[in-house]
Amino acid sequence: MTRQTPPRGGTELAGHLTRFARFLARREQREREDSASLADLAARPLPLPDGVDLRWLGVAGYRLSYEGQALYVDPYVSRVPLRAWLSKQPALADLGLHDKLFGAERDRVAGILVGHTHFDHAIDVPALARRWETNAYGSRSLKHLMSLYGLAERSVEVEPRKEFELGPFAVTFFPSLHSKLLLGYKVPADGELSCEHLDGLAAGEYRCGDIYGIRIRVGGASFYHQGSANLIDDLVPRGGVDVFLAGIAGRSFTPDYWSRILPRLEPRIVVASHFDDFFRRVDDPFGFSLNVNLTALPEEIHSVSREFDVRAMTPAPR
Repeated sequence: MTRQTPPRGGTELAGHLTRFARFLARREQREREDSASLADLAARPLPLPDGVDLRWLGVAGYRLSYEGQALYVDPYVSRVPLRAWLSKQPALADLGLHDKLFGAERDRVAGILVGHTHFDHAIDVPALARRWETNAYGSRSLKHLMSLYGLAERSVEVEPRKEFELGPFAVTFFPSLHSKLLLGYKVPADGELSCEHLDGLAAGEYRCGDIYGIRIRVGGASFYHQGSANLIDDLVPRGGVDVFLAGIAGRSFTPDYWSRILPRLEPRIVVASHFDDFFRRVDDPFGFSLNVNLTALPEEIHSVSREFDVRAMTPAPR
């Protein structure tokens, strides 16, 4: 039987508010600690098979490549400044930035995978699909987003739990949930993306849509990408993966997150992501999301089992 997230009580709300107040009181010290933790967690390269290359693009975005082909997951680089988010300006891809960051892409791009369609996962997807003449794979909301750019034919609404091949990559989408970032009560920008015009596509109009965890097998290695820290227990695949690409923002709002997901996935390595400040431009100095507490992550995971190795990556060179 699928486990349901229990209702949030007043005691839990008070706890979230108290932790946030403590963070604000020592924010500079926390960010120094998180910077030191990132350096430590990123010091060792990932032990991947020969020919398999993984790069972190920031937020929940990755580039995975093998034998001259690349696969992108949640590539988000055209950052929306906080003031633009607050003023509800259209949030669209920066094509000049794409030239700068992706102009040297020489591999064939086999596809773009999208776990959900919040702005910090999906803004760049239509323009990159057009740039590389490749398909984007995800939810019905993603298909609607692609259609706004006249790219409906480049969008594939996936069939959950069915493995399919993209060049050397074997990909499966597993239904999942988004963490309730609004103090444990609500998913931000929940529901289906339904905006009808690009000029009205502000950051908040990138509705979440269906949420997926994504398993990728390639070159003798297996990866599981979870862009938001929540889950449907019974639908998390069993059998073990080599690398769990774990979005850690919002994990404190999901009860018992690590003790629920790690015994099912049984990853050899947990790689943290989605801990950086996604309102900063990619060429600005690196910063951390509010109260993300990267420093606490190893202890959280090792409280479940010390068999799980914990790592992080620094963003790919710009």
